Amino acid sequence: PSEDREALEEAIGCVHDFHKKTLPKSWETANPHGAMVGERFHPLERVGLYIPGGEAPLVSTVVMTAVLARLAGVPEIAVCTPPRANGTIDSALLAALHLCGVDEVYRIGGVQAIGALAYGITAVPPVVKVFGPGNAYVMEAKRQVFGTVGVDLLPGPSELMVIADDTANAEWVAADLLAQAEHGTGREKIYLVTPHRPLLAAVEEALSVQQKGLRHAQKLVAVLNDGFVRVVTPTLGDAIKVANFIAPEHLELHTKPDAAESMSREITTAGAIFIGADSPTVLGDFTAGPSHTLPTGRTGRFFSGLQVGDFLRRTSVVHYTPPTLEKARKVVATFSRLEGLDAHGRSLEVRFTNPSTTIS
Repeated sequence: PSEDREALEEAIGCVHDFHKKTLPKSWETANPHGAMVGERFHPLERVGLYIPGGEAPLVSTVVMTAVLARLAGVPEIAVCTPPRANGTIDSALLAALHLCGVDEVYRIGGVQAIGALAYGITAVPPVVKVFGPGNAYVMEAKRQVFGTVGVDLLPGPSELMVIADDTANAEWVAADLLAQAEHGTGREKIYLVTPHRPLLAAVEEALSVQQKGLRHAQKLVAVLNDGFVRVVTPTLGDAIKVANFIAPEHLELHTKPDAAESMSREITTAGAIFIGADSPTVLGDFTAGPSHTLPTGRTGRFFSGLQVGDFLRRTSVVHYTPPTLEKARKVVATFSRLEGLDAHGRSLEVRFTNPSTTIS
């Protein structure tokens, strides 16, 4: 339908415009010796995207991965997605793939899809890197093929932390927590961190009311029982410490505007930060711009969310000439002596003791 197509195109445009600003550029400059050094970026030759498509066809994941691959200039994009029980693929998912310029799609899901992409089968040539979310089996498969191919992240169940003060709307907070809890594994993690203890009871009541009318209400119960962590802190400053320790996938700041902006600059481990009560995580899930493929399970301490650079290879380049080589001579000789690697030093010195001559 035209309305759906327009929504898809708008989301694709937002994601494209965001990541275009992050596209690495090749560069070259003179180092202190006067030699030319720099970096060159090349798109990966062939990538594989895994798009979950069973009970919940993740149309948004197509946008959040394929747009980046196209922007990077990847010439071959192979997509694997599990078919429905009748063997078909969701039409909206296929439409998103088409709009993103993907024309190689396989009806394969689960561990076998990751194996096909990594090692190749008769119908599927192997890729050099695999991207995309999946269940625990898919993630373990990605972990095991790493080294044979590259992988993006190993994201687990969705996570959301909300930091809120006494100005927060309990119904809004509850709605946002439920949105991330409904992904369906039952192992999602949701956190409410606040110095305002009365907010806890208000949010609990709102959760109880709101979950009753939701399609996945039964699965939400497991998350609310086992994966809902409530933290009362003395101050908002202490809430910042909690956030930096947990490194949540998504972090919402439901506080006074000035406090939200200030806190966002002090939180350094979250996958994505949503500043202010009018910035629910669902915007990041579907359309804001940054990819929704983000680190989970505290890996945000050392991983970042998916970016266009993940679809590129970086090669460093070095170009010396005889005059600039002379300037590096002393440093090379010193390091060769310190490390006891005389062949290293000789590989430079031979260019002075035995200058190049044309071999006839």
